[in-house]
Amino acid sequence: MANQKSDLPASAQTLIERLKSRDATVAVVGLGYVGLPLAVTLAKAGFRVRGIDADPTKISALRAGESYVED
Repeated sequence: MANQKSDLPASAQTLIERLKSRDATVAVVGLGYVGLPLAVTLAKAGFRVRGIDADPTKISALRAGESYVED
């Protein structure tokens, strides 16, 4: 079966192990109403998170500790 761990490429096995151990850095592209809560949830789960957004206003607000997303 293709879903068995032994059939996966070494890079996929490494990724799975890094995700399980929370040793992976996760990038979230787009920090809007979906991306920002996702990034926060991943950070709370123990991952290092990098948020990427093209809007400098959002980046400035986040760096200042301000959220533009309700909730």
